[in-house]
This record gives sequence, C-alpha cells and structure tokens, in this order.
Amino acid sequence: MSTWDLQRRNQTQVTEFIILGISDYPDLQIVLFIVFLFIYLVTLIGNLTILTLMCFDSRLHTPMYFFLCNLAILDLCLTSCTIPKMLSIFLMSNQSISFWGCMTQLYLLMSFTGMDFYLLTAMAYDRYVAICNPLRYSVIMNKRVCALLSFISWVVGFLDVLPHGLYISHFSFCGHNMINHLFCDFQTILKLSCSDTSVIKLLIKTIDVCLALVALVLLLTSYSHIISSILKMQSVKGRYKAFSTCSSHLTVVSMYFGTVFFVYVRPMSKNVTSVDKLLDASYNTVIPMFNPIIYSLRNKDIKAALKKVMKGRTNT
Repeated sequence: MSTWDLQRRNQTQVTEFIILGISDYPDLQIVLFIVFLFIYLVTLIGNLTILTLMCFDSRLHTPMYFFLCNLAILDLCLTSCTIPKMLSIFLMSNQSISFWGCMTQLYLLMSFTGMDFYLLTAMAYDRYVAICNPLRYSVIMNKRVCALLSFISWVVGFLDVLPHGLYISHFSFCGHNMINHLFCDFQTILKLSCSDTSVIKLLIKTIDVCLALVALVLLLTSYSHIISSILKMQSVKGRYKAFSTCSSHLTVVSMYFGTVFFVYVRPMSKNVTSVDKLLDASYNTVIPMFNPIIYSLRNKDIKAALKKVMKGRTNT
C-alpha cells in the first residue's frame, strides 16, 4: 500500500469545526459580546434607515443613492454572515459550526468582500461622471447603466470566489478542526488542511489579484481625473462643492482598502493573537457600521429626507 493510501486511511472525516474565538481571555467574553452586539445593531439600524429613506423620498432616486442602496444591502449581508455566530460564541460558548456551515460562511465572506471592491469602483466612476462631465451625467448614468454596473459587481463577486469555495470544500483536514479565529477565515482554514494548497494559492495569485488590480486601477483613474477637474475650477465655492460630493466615498474607500490591505498583506505570525483576530474582523464588522454614518453626517439630502420622515411621523 502506498504512502498516500496510508495517509488517506488515517484521515478522519471532519463534520464540524470548532471556532476558538478569544479563548485566551475568558473574562472578556461578555464585554466582547456587548461590543459586537452594539456594532451589529448600529449597522442594522444605520443601513436599514438609509434603505427606508431611499424608498420613501423621491429626491434620493438618483444614481449615487442607487449605489449607496446597494452598498447598504451589501453591508447588511457582510455583517450578518459573521457577527451572529460570533455573538453566540461570546455569550453561550457555542463554538461548533458544521463543515458546510463553515464553507458557506467562508464563501459568502469572500464574495461580499470582493463585491465591496467592485461596488466602490462603480461608485467612483459615478462620481467621475458627475464631476468631470456634469452636463451629460443624466445621459451617461442612466438607469440601465446603473443597473448593469450593480449587476456586474454582484455577479463577479459571487463567481470570482466560486472556484475557491468548491476547491476548499473538497480539502482533507485529517481530523484538524480547531479554527483559531473569530470566524471561518480563509488563511486559517488553509493552515488546517492536509491537502495540497498550491492550486488554491495559484487561483488567488491569478484571479483575485488580477481582478483587484483592475478595480484599483479603475478607481485610481477615476479619482485622478476627479482631482484634476477640481483643481482646474476657478471658483473656491465650486471646488468645495465638487469635493464634498465625493468626500464621503473617498473616506469609505480609504478605510476599506487600507484595512483590507493591512489585514491580508501584513506578515502573519505563526501564533495568531487575540489582537490579530480583532484586526481581521474589523473590515467585515466595523467598516459596515461606519459606512451609513459617514454617508449621512455630511449629506444634506439624507438629512433632509430623515427630517421629512420624522416630521411625517410626528404629524400622524
């Protein structure tokens, strides 16, 4: 019998994983539960508020708010695929997750992360047209174009990581099922597997990196033209107004790209610490919480729509 056959016979079929969470600080479990519950509730309230306002106020039926609506839905999906399980770990020490539950969480997490890249890129193009070609904005960014850009962002996000998800689901784990993280993290699961991971790493270097670079180049190109157009404006008031229309998006882009870049590019230590886990969780928990806050604090239209809805409720 070959060595490979012996290894296959000695492998134990993994039916569930154990997510360790912040197991080295048991006294902090309640505190972490409260913190992440607060993050989740703020995310739900903020994004659902934006979605509600866009449904009831016709002034928000524009391309910019259409993409913001997509971003709000995406943020709700991103947080909902990780935080509920994290809360059960912190409060009830319910650390087990089924094999397919973990694979589903991993696939959705990777998909939604990619969609954020593509959707933010589409929003950058929208801002480029609005500032650099304002007279033709309504013609270029018509309903069909907006729907197409949104459709591409969602579909590419799902299809991009489909080979990854299918390939990982057929990995052998040799009985190793302890995930030293807060959720089913891609890099952690690769470390657990006793299968050959060279193919999945090749997929990352080809498909993921290429798509990410294309999105980044398009985004940077859009903003290079935006900045150039703003600097050419003679009116200070015109410059301020133009910059204010894209400042919120630029803030979100900087936060998201900076956080994801830091999480995935920084060298990983062999022993993952609690700080590493919390930093890794920031891009799929904290940023979705800040998105609706950033877009509403400096947005007069959303503030006006909120006042209108609140005034209507008061009158009734």
